Amino acid sequence: MREPLAVLSDIHGNIRALDAVLDEIARRGIRRTVNLGDSLYGPFDPRPAADRLMTLGIPTVSGNEDRILQTASTGSRTAGRPPARTAEFTRQQLEPRHFSWLASLPLTAVVDGAFLCHGTPSDDTTYLLSSVLGGSLALRPEAEVDRLTASVAERVILCGHDHTPRLAACGGKLIVNPGSVGCPAYVDDVPEEHVVENGSPDARFAIVCPRVGAAATVELISVPYDAAAASDEAYSSGFADWARWIASGRAE
Repeated sequence: MREPLAVLSDIHGNIRALDAVLDEIARRGIRRTVNLGDSLYGPFDPRPAADRLMTLGIPTVSGNEDRILQTASTGSRTAGRPPARTAEFTRQQLEPRHFSWLASLPLTAVVDGAFLCHGTPSDDTTYLLSSVLGGSLALRPEAEVDRLTASVAERVILCGHDHTPRLAACGGKLIVNPGSVGCPAYVDDVPEEHVVENGSPDARFAIVCPRVGAAATVELISVPYDAAAASDEAYSSGFADWARWIASGRAE
């Protein structure tokens, strides 16, 4: 890594949050940006976010819900269940070129010497820095993180998926989760029922800065934006749960 790298993840189709983050990146003069997936799945019109990412050519890896959108688009069922209502809502607004873009995304990538993945290096449905304990997130033990990243040669690993800004030094590697651009809270049932809450509606991203002869430094950034308008859009689309998450950063 030769220059600062802006790290985005979990945009979830929220163009208002994405544009606020991109404006902040431009204001800081950062020229390189990467995206860790789950870009479009959400209660919004996903096309503006998709078009923005495609036009800018931001290096992007696939997230688990990027895959779900493609599965939904073929009418397939996952684990015997029909696609989720959010997936159906999102995919019905996407155009063939957007599905082509999603299908082109790699599961992992290396950009400027940093390893990019959505969840863990081998599984986009598993949290890397977090585990689920008692219905909420807990720090994953360092030995487990080391095991999950043992196959990665790069010394900087960028991951997303749990929407929680966090960083860790483990096994000589720096691991960075920038948090979620577009969805600060949610409820999930994989691997078991749990909630994720950042406690603020702000959009999140990270900047990783190289240092000569030393470990890179990381800034976890919170950007205010018009979350009320985003929440209203989610509510108007019939997703009261998403509207609550986006407006408050709280799951309940």
